[in-house]
Amino acid sequence: MTSTADLAKVSPFRLFDVEVLRRQRLSPTFQRITMTGPDLGRFADNGFDQRIKVILPLPGVGFDHLSRGDDWYQHWRTLPDQLRNPIRTYTVRAARPEANEIDVDFALHGETGPASRWATEARPGDRVAIVGPDAAYSGTHGGVDFRPHSGARRILLAGDETATPAIACILECLPGDATGEVLLEVPHAADALALTHPRGMRVTWLGRDGAAHGSKLAPALRDLAAGLLVEQERRTGQPVDDVDVDSGLLWEVPDGDPATRGLYAWLAGEAGVIKALRRYLVSDLGIDRRSVAFMGYWRLGRSEPTT
Repeated sequence: MTSTADLAKVSPFRLFDVEVLRRQRLSPTFQRITMTGPDLGRFADNGFDQRIKVILPLPGVGFDHLSRGDDWYQHWRTLPDQLRNPIRTYTVRAARPEANEIDVDFALHGETGPASRWATEARPGDRVAIVGPDAAYSGTHGGVDFRPHSGARRILLAGDETATPAIACILECLPGDATGEVLLEVPHAADALALTHPRGMRVTWLGRDGAAHGSKLAPALRDLAAGLLVEQERRTGQPVDDVDVDSGLLWEVPDGDPATRGLYAWLAGEAGVIKALRRYLVSDLGIDRRSVAFMGYWRLGRSEPTT
Protein backbone atom coordinates (compact mmCIF):
# COMPACT_ATOMS: atom_id res chain seq x y z
CA MET A 1 0.00 0.00 0.00
CA THR A 2 1.21 3.49 -0.83
CA SER A 3 1.68 5.58 2.32
CA THR A 4 0.47 9.14 2.81
CA ALA A 5 4.08 10.29 2.81
CA ASP A 6 4.70 8.52 -0.49
CA LEU A 7 1.61 10.11 -2.05
CA ALA A 8 2.87 13.54 -1.04
CA LYS A 9 5.95 12.89 -3.17
CA VAL A 10 3.99 11.81 -6.24
CA SER A 11 4.33 14.10 -9.26
CA PRO A 12 1.50 14.88 -11.69
CA PHE A 13 3.30 13.11 -14.54
CA ARG A 14 5.55 10.09 -14.69
CA LEU A 15 7.44 8.06 -17.27
CA PHE A 16 5.81 4.78 -18.33
CA ASP A 17 7.72 2.03 -20.11
CA VAL A 18 5.36 0.53 -22.68
CA GLU A 19 5.35 -1.54 -25.85
CA VAL A 20 3.16 -1.78 -28.92
CA LEU A 21 0.29 -4.20 -28.39
CA ARG A 22 -1.43 -3.74 -31.74
CA ARG A 23 -1.86 -1.27 -34.56
CA GLN A 24 -4.92 -0.41 -36.61
CA ARG A 25 -5.09 1.64 -39.81
CA LEU A 26 -8.20 3.79 -39.38
CA SER A 27 -7.98 5.66 -42.70
CA PRO A 28 -5.39 6.72 -45.28
CA THR A 29 -4.00 9.22 -42.74
CA PHE A 30 -4.78 7.88 -39.27
CA GLN A 31 -3.01 4.98 -37.58
CA ARG A 32 -3.98 3.84 -34.09
CA ILE A 33 -1.27 2.39 -31.90
CA THR A 34 -2.40 0.53 -28.78
CA MET A 35 0.29 0.49 -26.11
CA THR A 36 0.53 -1.69 -23.03
CA GLY A 37 2.77 -1.77 -19.98
CA PRO A 38 2.70 -3.17 -16.45
CA ASP A 39 2.40 0.27 -14.86
CA LEU A 40 -0.40 1.67 -17.04
CA GLY A 41 -2.85 0.77 -14.30
CA ARG A 42 -1.59 4.02 -12.77
CA PHE A 43 -2.30 6.04 -15.92
CA ALA A 44 -4.92 8.70 -15.10
CA ASP A 45 -7.85 8.66 -17.51
CA ASN A 46 -8.64 12.39 -17.62
CA GLY A 47 -10.29 12.32 -21.04
CA PHE A 48 -10.79 15.41 -23.21
CA ASP A 49 -7.56 16.58 -24.92
CA GLN A 50 -5.11 15.15 -22.38
CA ARG A 51 -1.58 15.56 -23.69
CA ILE A 52 1.25 13.08 -23.24
CA LYS A 53 4.85 12.91 -24.40
CA VAL A 54 5.83 9.98 -26.61
CA ILE A 55 9.54 9.17 -26.32
CA LEU A 56 10.60 7.45 -29.51
CA PRO A 57 13.37 4.88 -29.98
CA LEU A 58 16.71 5.60 -31.59
CA PRO A 59 18.51 2.97 -33.70
CA GLY A 60 20.50 0.79 -31.33
CA VAL A 61 19.42 2.81 -28.29
CA GLY A 62 16.81 1.69 -25.79
CA PHE A 63 15.24 3.59 -22.92
CA ASP A 64 17.16 2.34 -19.88
CA HIS A 65 19.42 5.41 -19.96
CA LEU A 66 16.46 7.75 -19.34
CA SER A 67 15.75 9.05 -15.86
CA ARG A 68 12.58 7.77 -14.18
CA GLY A 69 12.50 10.63 -11.70
CA ASP A 70 10.96 14.09 -11.74
CA ASP A 71 14.10 15.31 -13.44
CA TRP A 72 13.57 13.15 -16.54
CA TYR A 73 13.39 16.15 -18.88
CA GLN A 74 16.38 17.96 -17.37
CA HIS A 75 18.34 14.71 -17.56
CA TRP A 76 17.27 14.15 -21.19
CA ARG A 77 18.51 17.62 -22.15
CA THR A 78 21.99 16.81 -20.84
CA LEU A 79 22.33 13.67 -22.98
CA PRO A 80 24.55 13.62 -26.07
CA ASP A 81 22.68 13.72 -29.37
CA GLN A 82 23.19 10.03 -30.03
CA LEU A 83 21.35 9.20 -26.77
CA ARG A 84 18.67 11.89 -26.88
CA ASN A 85 15.53 10.06 -27.96
CA PRO A 86 13.10 12.17 -30.04
CA ILE A 87 10.09 13.37 -28.05
CA ARG A 88 6.74 14.35 -29.52
CA THR A 89 3.45 15.50 -27.99
CA TYR A 90 0.22 13.59 -28.65
CA THR A 91 -3.30 13.25 -27.31
CA VAL A 92 -4.44 10.12 -25.53
CA ARG A 93 -7.27 8.83 -27.70
CA ALA A 94 -8.44 6.31 -25.09
CA ALA A 95 -7.17 4.98 -21.79
CA ARG A 96 -8.05 1.62 -20.24
CA PRO A 97 -6.01 1.50 -17.03
CA GLU A 98 -7.90 -1.59 -15.89
CA ALA A 99 -6.40 -3.40 -18.90
CA ASN A 100 -3.02 -1.60 -18.80
CA GLU A 101 -3.69 -0.09 -22.24
CA ILE A 102 -3.85 3.27 -23.97
CA ASP A 103 -4.59 4.23 -27.58
CA VAL A 104 -2.73 6.97 -29.43
CA ASP A 105 -3.87 7.99 -32.93
CA PHE A 106 -1.10 9.22 -35.24
CA ALA A 107 -1.64 11.40 -38.31
CA LEU A 108 0.77 9.89 -40.82
CA HIS A 109 2.68 12.19 -43.16
CA GLY A 110 5.26 9.95 -44.74
CA GLU A 111 8.91 9.88 -43.76
CA THR A 112 9.13 13.57 -42.87
CA GLY A 113 9.23 13.09 -39.11
CA PRO A 114 10.34 10.50 -36.56
CA ALA A 115 6.87 10.01 -35.07
CA SER A 116 5.12 9.40 -38.39
CA ARG A 117 7.92 7.08 -39.46
CA TRP A 118 7.79 5.14 -36.19
CA ALA A 119 3.98 4.82 -36.22
CA THR A 120 4.09 3.54 -39.79
CA GLU A 121 6.70 0.89 -39.02
CA ALA A 122 5.69 -0.05 -35.45
CA ARG A 123 5.07 -3.72 -34.75
CA PRO A 124 3.68 -5.52 -31.69
CA GLY A 125 6.41 -5.84 -29.09
CA ASP A 126 8.28 -2.69 -30.13
CA ARG A 127 9.33 -0.70 -27.08
CA VAL A 128 8.50 2.96 -26.56
CA ALA A 129 8.11 5.25 -23.56
CA ILE A 130 5.51 7.84 -22.65
CA VAL A 131 5.23 10.56 -20.05
CA GLY A 132 1.64 10.78 -18.85
CA PRO A 133 -0.56 11.67 -15.87
CA ASP A 134 -0.10 9.57 -12.74
CA ALA A 135 -3.37 8.46 -11.13
CA ALA A 136 -1.62 8.35 -7.75
CA TYR A 137 -1.35 12.14 -7.84
CA SER A 138 -4.34 13.66 -6.05
CA GLY A 139 -4.27 17.12 -7.63
CA THR A 140 -4.96 18.46 -11.11
CA HIS A 141 -2.51 16.97 -13.57
CA GLY A 142 -2.56 19.64 -16.28
CA GLY A 143 -2.22 18.98 -19.98
CA VAL A 144 -5.97 19.39 -20.65
CA ASP A 145 -6.75 22.57 -22.58
CA PHE A 146 -10.46 22.09 -23.25
CA ARG A 147 -11.75 24.15 -20.34
CA PRO A 148 -15.04 25.83 -21.29
CA HIS A 149 -16.22 28.67 -19.09
CA SER A 150 -19.15 28.10 -16.75
CA GLY A 151 -21.58 29.91 -19.04
CA ALA A 152 -20.77 27.97 -22.20
CA ARG A 153 -23.98 26.96 -23.99
CA ARG A 154 -22.65 26.28 -27.49
CA ILE A 155 -19.36 24.70 -28.49
CA LEU A 156 -17.23 25.30 -31.59
CA LEU A 157 -14.44 22.79 -32.23
CA ALA A 158 -12.22 23.30 -35.26
CA GLY A 159 -8.94 21.75 -36.32
CA ASP A 160 -6.94 19.79 -38.85
CA GLU A 161 -5.71 16.18 -38.84
CA THR A 162 -3.28 16.85 -35.99
CA ALA A 163 -6.17 17.99 -33.79
CA THR A 164 -8.62 15.29 -34.88
CA PRO A 165 -7.73 12.79 -32.10
CA ALA A 166 -8.14 15.50 -29.45
CA ILE A 167 -11.47 16.66 -30.89
CA ALA A 168 -12.70 13.07 -31.13
CA CYS A 169 -11.92 12.51 -27.46
CA ILE A 170 -13.46 15.84 -26.42
CA LEU A 171 -16.68 14.88 -28.19
CA GLU A 172 -16.88 11.61 -26.26
CA CYS A 173 -16.48 13.49 -22.98
CA LEU A 174 -19.11 16.19 -23.58
CA PRO A 175 -22.45 15.99 -21.76
CA GLY A 176 -25.26 14.45 -23.76
CA ASP A 177 -27.09 17.77 -24.13
CA ALA A 178 -24.11 19.67 -25.60
CA THR A 179 -24.80 21.64 -28.77
CA GLY A 180 -22.52 23.21 -31.34
CA GLU A 181 -20.42 22.68 -34.44
CA VAL A 182 -17.33 20.63 -35.26
CA LEU A 183 -15.12 21.30 -38.28
CA LEU A 184 -12.39 18.80 -39.15
CA GLU A 185 -10.09 19.45 -42.10
CA VAL A 186 -8.24 16.28 -43.11
CA PRO A 187 -5.98 15.35 -46.04
CA HIS A 188 -8.53 13.11 -47.79
CA ALA A 189 -12.29 12.71 -47.85
CA ALA A 190 -11.65 9.06 -46.93
CA ASP A 191 -10.20 10.23 -43.59
CA ALA A 192 -13.69 10.93 -42.23
CA LEU A 193 -14.04 8.68 -39.18
CA ALA A 194 -17.11 7.46 -37.33
CA LEU A 195 -17.12 9.54 -34.14
CA THR A 196 -19.23 9.24 -31.01
CA HIS A 197 -20.75 12.60 -30.09
CA PRO A 198 -23.85 14.23 -28.59
CA ARG A 199 -26.74 14.54 -31.00
CA GLY A 200 -26.60 18.33 -30.74
CA MET A 201 -23.00 18.49 -31.98
CA ARG A 202 -22.91 18.61 -35.78
CA VAL A 203 -19.68 17.18 -37.24
CA THR A 204 -18.47 18.34 -40.67
CA TRP A 205 -15.51 16.68 -42.37
CA LEU A 206 -13.55 18.75 -44.89
CA GLY A 207 -11.26 16.74 -47.15
CA ARG A 208 -8.47 18.81 -48.71
CA ASP A 209 -7.76 16.26 -51.43
CA GLY A 210 -4.71 18.16 -52.61
CA ALA A 211 -5.79 21.67 -51.65
CA ALA A 212 -3.73 23.88 -49.34
CA HIS A 213 -3.82 23.61 -45.56
CA GLY A 214 -6.65 25.71 -44.17
CA SER A 215 -8.28 26.24 -47.56
CA LYS A 216 -11.37 24.29 -46.48
CA LEU A 217 -11.36 25.03 -42.76
CA ALA A 218 -11.17 28.83 -42.88
CA PRO A 219 -14.19 29.47 -45.16
CA ALA A 220 -16.25 26.80 -43.40
CA LEU A 221 -15.66 28.46 -40.04
CA ARG A 222 -16.53 31.89 -41.40
CA ASP A 223 -19.76 30.53 -42.86
CA LEU A 224 -21.08 29.14 -39.60
CA ALA A 225 -19.45 31.04 -36.72
CA ALA A 226 -21.74 34.07 -36.82
CA GLY A 227 -24.77 31.81 -36.66
CA LEU A 228 -23.59 30.40 -33.34
CA LEU A 229 -23.73 33.81 -31.69
CA VAL A 230 -26.63 35.64 -30.16
CA GLU A 231 -26.66 39.44 -30.29
CA GLN A 232 -25.69 39.82 -26.62
CA GLU A 233 -22.41 38.01 -27.30
CA ARG A 234 -21.25 40.46 -29.94
CA ARG A 235 -18.81 43.11 -28.80
CA THR A 236 -16.60 45.62 -30.52
CA GLY A 237 -13.76 43.79 -32.19
CA GLN A 238 -10.81 43.32 -29.85
CA PRO A 239 -7.14 43.55 -30.79
CA VAL A 240 -5.16 40.33 -30.59
CA ASP A 241 -1.46 39.83 -30.06
CA ASP A 242 0.40 39.46 -33.34
CA VAL A 243 2.34 36.29 -32.53
CA ASP A 244 5.11 35.46 -34.99
CA VAL A 245 4.20 31.83 -35.62
CA ASP A 246 7.59 31.21 -37.23
CA SER A 247 9.46 31.97 -34.02
CA GLY A 248 6.94 32.02 -31.16
CA LEU A 249 4.41 29.61 -29.71
CA LEU A 250 0.78 30.22 -30.65
CA TRP A 251 -0.98 28.85 -27.59
CA GLU A 252 -3.51 30.39 -25.23
CA VAL A 253 -6.02 28.72 -22.93
CA PRO A 254 -8.08 31.41 -21.18
CA ASP A 255 -9.07 31.12 -17.53
CA GLY A 256 -12.09 32.70 -15.91
CA ASP A 257 -15.46 33.66 -17.31
CA PRO A 258 -15.83 36.12 -20.20
CA ALA A 259 -17.92 39.27 -19.99
CA THR A 260 -20.55 37.64 -22.21
CA ARG A 261 -21.43 33.99 -22.11
CA GLY A 262 -22.73 31.51 -24.62
CA LEU A 263 -20.15 30.36 -27.17
CA TYR A 264 -16.88 28.61 -26.35
CA ALA A 265 -14.43 27.94 -29.19
CA TRP A 266 -11.51 25.50 -29.19
CA LEU A 267 -9.15 25.76 -32.19
CA ALA A 268 -6.05 23.67 -32.89
CA GLY A 269 -3.86 22.76 -35.84
CA GLU A 270 -1.40 24.47 -38.16
CA ALA A 271 -0.30 27.68 -36.43
CA GLY A 272 -0.78 30.06 -39.36
CA VAL A 273 -4.31 28.82 -39.99
CA ILE A 274 -5.27 28.87 -36.31
CA LYS A 275 -3.90 32.40 -35.90
CA ALA A 276 -6.15 33.63 -38.72
CA LEU A 277 -9.22 31.81 -37.36
CA ARG A 278 -8.73 33.23 -33.89
CA ARG A 279 -8.30 36.74 -35.29
CA TYR A 280 -11.55 36.37 -37.23
CA LEU A 281 -13.52 35.25 -34.17
CA VAL A 282 -12.12 37.87 -31.79
CA SER A 283 -11.36 40.89 -33.99
CA ASP A 284 -14.01 40.55 -36.71
CA LEU A 285 -16.93 38.90 -34.92
CA GLY A 286 -16.20 40.45 -31.53
CA ILE A 287 -16.22 37.23 -29.52
CA ASP A 288 -14.70 37.73 -26.08
CA ARG A 289 -11.12 36.48 -26.26
CA ARG A 290 -11.71 34.61 -22.99
CA SER A 291 -14.13 32.42 -24.92
CA VAL A 292 -11.52 31.23 -27.43
CA ALA A 293 -8.84 28.64 -26.70
CA PHE A 294 -6.31 28.19 -29.49
CA MET A 295 -3.27 25.98 -29.97
CA GLY A 296 -0.77 25.99 -32.82
CA TYR A 297 0.21 22.32 -32.88
CA TRP A 298 2.64 22.71 -35.78
CA ARG A 299 3.90 25.18 -38.39
CA LEU A 300 3.85 24.59 -42.13
CA GLY A 301 7.37 24.67 -43.56
CA ARG A 302 9.08 24.36 -40.19
CA SER A 303 10.43 21.18 -38.65
CA GLU A 304 8.60 20.06 -35.54
CA PRO A 305 10.31 20.98 -32.26
CA THR A 306 11.74 18.14 -30.24
CA THR A 307 9.20 18.49 -27.44
